[in-house]
This record gives sequence, C-alpha cells and structure tokens, in this order.
Amino acid sequence: MSTSTNNLFAFGRHLPSPFDSLTGNGVRLNVSSRYGNGTTATLCASIIKAVHALCDYMDGTSRGAVGTIDQRTVAEYKSSVEDEYHLVVYDGNTGNVSAGVYNTKNGGIATYVMNASARDGAAVLLAMTPYFLLDEEFKEKFDAYHAERQRGYPDMEAATNLMGILCDNVYRRVKDPSCSAHLRFTAEPSGRLTRIGMASIDAGTFNPTSVIAGEFSIVARGNAVTGAGAEAVIIDRKEFSGKYQLHPREFTLFEQALIPKLPEWYIVPQEVIDICKHANATTGKPAQMRNFLLRGPAGTGKTMGAKAIAAGLGLPYMKYTCSASTEIYDFVGQIFPDSERTTTGDAGLDKEREQLKAMGGITYENVKRLMNLPELDDMDYDPAGVYKALTGKDCPTATSQDCMRLVLEKVTAKIAALSVNKEQSGQKGQTFSYIETDFIKALKNGYLVEIQEPSTIMQPGVLVGLNSLLEQDGAITLPTGEVITRHPDAVVVVTTNISYEGCRGINQSIIDRMSLVKDIELPTQEVMIRRAMAVTGFNDELTVSKMVKVVNDMADYCRKNSITDGTVGMRSLIDWIASSEITGDVYTSALSTIISKATANEDDREALTVSILEPVFAPLGSAASA
Repeated sequence: MSTSTNNLFAFGRHLPSPFDSLTGNGVRLNVSSRYGNGTTATLCASIIKAVHALCDYMDGTSRGAVGTIDQRTVAEYKSSVEDEYHLVVYDGNTGNVSAGVYNTKNGGIATYVMNASARDGAAVLLAMTPYFLLDEEFKEKFDAYHAERQRGYPDMEAATNLMGILCDNVYRRVKDPSCSAHLRFTAEPSGRLTRIGMASIDAGTFNPTSVIAGEFSIVARGNAVTGAGAEAVIIDRKEFSGKYQLHPREFTLFEQALIPKLPEWYIVPQEVIDICKHANATTGKPAQMRNFLLRGPAGTGKTMGAKAIAAGLGLPYMKYTCSASTEIYDFVGQIFPDSERTTTGDAGLDKEREQLKAMGGITYENVKRLMNLPELDDMDYDPAGVYKALTGKDCPTATSQDCMRLVLEKVTAKIAALSVNKEQSGQKGQTFSYIETDFIKALKNGYLVEIQEPSTIMQPGVLVGLNSLLEQDGAITLPTGEVITRHPDAVVVVTTNISYEGCRGINQSIIDRMSLVKDIELPTQEVMIRRAMAVTGFNDELTVSKMVKVVNDMADYCRKNSITDGTVGMRSLIDWIASSEITGDVYTSALSTIISKATANEDDREALTVSILEPVFAPLGSAASA
C-alpha cells in the first residue's frame, strides 16, 4: 500500500464517540465487508468521522455539506478548530484530490496536509462518500447505521458491527486496485494535497450541480463565508482599477492612455492590494508611502504587479530598465543638439512633431508610442500575428527578432522624416535641447514609474545619486539648471531579482527609502493554471495543472540544490504549453523549454528530467506513457 493511501486511513488515532471507550491500536471486529474475503474489519477514526459528518448533514444538525460537480465531488467539512473549514474536491475518474483549509476570519486558504502528524483525512473521505454510496453494500449498511445513530444507539453492538463493515468496505475499495468496486486515489506520499485557490471559488469552479446533504456556504458561488470585517483575498480587477486613487485628478488623453488596463486573465495578488492600501491610507500625512520594492524570481509577475499598482492607484505608468552601463544621466536626462528649429514642409509631420514635443521629445520610445507599435511582450507571445500586423503579410515562421527589426526600421524612418537639421532650415548656429526621461516625467507629473533590475548596474553609486528624489519632498537639478520637485502623488516601484547572474545587492540607503518591501514568489497553482490557460488559449485544465506542478517542483528542486544559472517560472510554463500545442508532445517540448531554461549543466538537466518531468510526463512510446 502506498504511503499516500496510508495517510488516508488514520488507524492509529483515538476513535470518536460512541466508540471512544474501545481501546487498542486499531480495534478489530469479527465482521468484514463483501470485499474483505472473510477477514476481520478494523475501525478507522477518519472513516467514522466522515460517516458521522454525512449523517449530521442529512439531519441538519451540523454545518457543512457534500455535493457533486459532474464526475467530481465536493465537500465542506467543519473542522474542530474554530474558524476553520476543510474544503475538498475529489475526481472519481482520475483519483486526483484538491483541498484547502479555509479560515472564516481572514478569508485565506492554507494547504491541507494529511498524515500522522497533520490532519486525518476525514474531509477527503467525506468528499468521496457520494462514490461510496454507489456501492449497494455501503448504501445498505450506511442507512442502517444512520437509523441507529438517530435512535441514540439502542443496540451498540449492532451499530459497532455496521460501522466495522463500512470501514472495511471503504478501506478495501480504495486500497485494492483489483477490487471490483475500486476507487482511484492519488496524492503525494507526503500527504500534501493540491491547494484549492480562492480564485477558483470566486469563479464558481466548484459550485455544486447537486447537493447530497447539508448546505454549502463557501464553495457555492456568491455565498462565501468571510467573517465579520473580513476582506476577500482576491478582488475583481474591474473593481480594483482606480479604487485606491490618491487625489482626484484630471488627466490628458495622453496620460489616460498610460494608465494600465488589466487583462481579463490577471488576478490581483495580495501584495499589490497591500501596496495600494498603504499608498492611499498615508496620502496627506507627513510621511506618505510612495516608494516600494518588489523582489522575487523571474516570471513571478513583478512588472505586471507594478502595472497593477498603477491601475489600482489610477496613475499613468512608465518604466526604466537598468543595465550594467546605466549612468545617472539615463535617469535625469541628457542634452542633445537641437534639430527641430523649423518645419518639415509636411503638415502631418509637423503635427506629429508637436505631439512628440508634448510627450518629451523625439525619442525612440515616444515615436514608438505615437505610431502605436507593438510591445516586446506582444512579439514574444504572438510573433506571427505581430509580423502580419506590421507588414500585412503572413509569415508563420516569424520570430520576435524579426518583429523587433521591423519596429526599429519603422521608428528610425519616422525619426529621419521628423528631423530637420540646420543646413536644411537655412539657420545658422547650433542650439541644444534637453530630453526629459520618463523617470523625471513621472516624478514631476505624479505618475508611477517602475525601475527594473537596478541590481544589474555596475556603478553602485548611480541609484544613490537619486536618493534626494526618493525622499517625499525631494528635488534634483537638471542639466538645464531647472530644479525638479517630486510630485506628492509620484510613486516609485523598484522590481528586481538578486538571484540573476551578474546582479548585486541594492545599496542599503535605497532599501531604507522603500516604504514596503514585498518578496514575490510564484503565483499559487490555481492562479498559474488560470493565467496560463488564458494567455495560451489551451483549455485542457488537467494537463495544464500537471504542467504547473512540474514547473513548481522544478523551481523547488533548483532552489534546494542551488541551481541558479537558469530560470524556472511563469514564462517557461507558457512557452512549454505553446510548444506542446505545436509538437503534440508534452515531454519533448519540455526538454527545450523548461528543462533547457532551468540550467546549462547537463547533469542537472538529466536530474530534473528523470526525477521531476518523467514521473508526470513520460516520453511517448514508453511503458509509463502507455
């Protein structure tokens, strides 16, 4: 018997009433189910608790419920711990189990672990009772025991024997794959079950299609128990946008276009909500919270989190991506020769030049925005679609590099058309213009600006030079002599991954000026599943859930074994799914996406393949995949 099945049957635990007077490690009875072949039955605490809960739900004497969702069953089991419910979903076709420990005070869900030192599995067995009741023997004995329980156990010996048969029936059917009424059950040997996410509950994923017994109050859509004063962990993205506005403001059409619109698949994480709350709650106070650090591995959604913060605060979003060669002038701006002293002779181009002047000058980013050209994320996710949009031609083999080349050519050509030098204009003498950066523009006008990967900067003093602007009432003198004072609504979000190759620690004076520091881990399994399916359009939830488990297990393995030369995360998962749709072979696609990205070391790649990938997705044609 597998360790995971052992975890399901709590034979060593104290028996509940009315069997609590019976003693011994596993009370044996001289009865058995029809699947026991005449062997003695053993009373099991977790089975007894599941049967009692079902009886109580039918009688309406206890909180909780059992129901069905197609081939799946779902249970809400009231824990003996105050404010806790155990939520379990069981799939009778696959034997997969998802579970969570729901706290009615804070609305959070913790992982359900089932073993000798943790929970006893009664909630899991309760979720399986609709399948138990399909068996003629179990249904007959359950009805008889239920009647004995309702009457107050007038015949304790008869009740004990009935419970013995019920325990034996369940045990044999789950344990023995050769049993004619076998029920599949799969779980990790540790007893750690796949966690149910609040996002799925909010989406109605586990809303029962029929109720066997009791009344659902949590998994039923729209009826979540949150407790007094509790706030849901996951909120609707439409409700979230602009909810934490700092001051009533009117933005220009250009500024409004910079306020992020969250995609439908995005689930607002608690870290983002916390930051928005702190920024909003401290508005107008002497020490406003306006600087925040998001720190975490690649693919955990740090940049998307920064955009979500801007959406929640209702602020335009800008960013600056650091590199090893970043200098202070990359943040504060530079002086360039003025080549815009006259008209081009083209009314359309002159109008665009005026628009660009209002945007901060003729720079690559501004011209790209003006021309509404695609971003790098679009090129990565759908290079063929972006290529067609840019050229009007189909090219299924187009790469993101091809798209980047086309965008660069279009921007360069536009800049050339917009530029007029002094020889063309007939004017003499060279003048100069200051080109304002997005960083300065955001701080001056009260936007949110994201500083990406500052830990890659070679010169440690670069960010320190910005300390004055990171202060709430900070100011800095520009190359033109103009003094810029920070707008009270300006928000700085620093995003970094200090585990990247070539990264170094952020200066302590910068960290000291951060109002909150949030460590961002990979999203929960449920969030990863929903996000991956929404981004890729791949709708096989079972396959995606297995792929998510592999990615999470790989990330954990790399962390424990100090494998730091690669990356494992959300982007790798999306690439894996996309490749699998093309190749039709999940295993082969994994080798060139998640495995190859995880590390360049051949031995480590082999270990990841053998220990994590192959137990879940075996190579096509192997015995394990048959």
